[in-house]
Amino acid sequence: MENTLITNPFGLLAVLLAIPAIIFMVKSNTKFGAKLFGVVPALVFAYFVPTLLTFFNIIPPESTIYSQIKTFVLPASLLLLTLAVDIKGILKLGKKAVIMFLTGTFGVVIGGPISLLIFRNHLPEGVWRGMSALAGSWIGGGANFIAIGQSVNATSEMMGMMIVVDVLAANILTGALLFFAGKYEKIDKKLGADNSAIHELKDKVIAFREKTMRIATTTDYMVLLALGFGGSFVAYKLGMLLPEIGEIVSHSTWKVIIITSLGVIFSFTRIKNYEGAGASKLGTVMLYLLIGVIGASADLKAILEYPMLFAMSLTWISIHVIIMLIVMKLIKAPLFFMAVGSQANIGGAASAPIVASAFHPALASVGVMLGIAGYVLGTYAALFCATLLQLVH
Repeated sequence: MENTLITNPFGLLAVLLAIPAIIFMVKSNTKFGAKLFGVVPALVFAYFVPTLLTFFNIIPPESTIYSQIKTFVLPASLLLLTLAVDIKGILKLGKKAVIMFLTGTFGVVIGGPISLLIFRNHLPEGVWRGMSALAGSWIGGGANFIAIGQSVNATSEMMGMMIVVDVLAANILTGALLFFAGKYEKIDKKLGADNSAIHELKDKVIAFREKTMRIATTTDYMVLLALGFGGSFVAYKLGMLLPEIGEIVSHSTWKVIIITSLGVIFSFTRIKNYEGAGASKLGTVMLYLLIGVIGASADLKAILEYPMLFAMSLTWISIHVIIMLIVMKLIKAPLFFMAVGSQANIGGAASAPIVASAFHPALASVGVMLGIAGYVLGTYAALFCATLLQLVH
């Protein structure tokens, strides 16, 4: 800490906001960036750049502002991301899409305990807590990763190791899915799957996009920020009042459950129309701020001490994929539903659109919808997975 270049909270906030800003500017305004981020998701750099800055003592691994961001920006992000969830719309995608998405969730929930059972003698003490956070990430996303990690009291060192594991395993899967997406017509034909629904989805998504998009006003931003941080504070206060239950359900757990449920309730009201003004985009900005905080806590040296963590994560991902492929073949689901369903779990709303776009650019928002559904499901399913992991350890 004494040799760290930037320690001022405002300076750290500026750095954490500047990193994703530069990433997205390079992605949007340069041909090199478009190609680079087409292969390696921006999320990877958002994780690793703060990690490298910490490694070279430019920013510290711990700070009071990091804690404040986790406490209040996390639930605000969750609220704005779940605000857009269209449960009816997701169900209209067809039962096969929902089945594949839920199968992916099941694969993560059951794969975690099985992997821990196989490798527990070669993993660090208390690894079940870190794996619980990883389950939150692989069912929901970055916000769920942080939320579940807080819920089970995972240490910052453990969370840092899991970030590296998460990025490695998840992006191996993303690369594989992007590769097979280019061959989806041949694969669907071989499996006898009817992919006509994909073309119908494309038309629906284009129509939905044109209907809801609008230019956000100052009033819109004020309302969104008030909803996000107002809901965050209410969830925080109520969470502190509710009792802790064992090692799984803490005050932080209640906070996440309350804010997620609040977002789902709002999604059935007129408030969901604020998605057209950029609710999920603002939530994503907050999410990248959170990702930067966790990335800053990652310890690259620590992960080298436990190489079996990588073996465990790849086994976990493999169980998830194998279960999805079996169900995909049984119900003759199109590859699109398997690929996007898998990425909506493992990658979340941040990277599911990338895989969906590999099939057709107009289908990106389908990945967003399923990814947002993962944010909602991530809280509950990951808590169940945490219970199983605790039993196995």
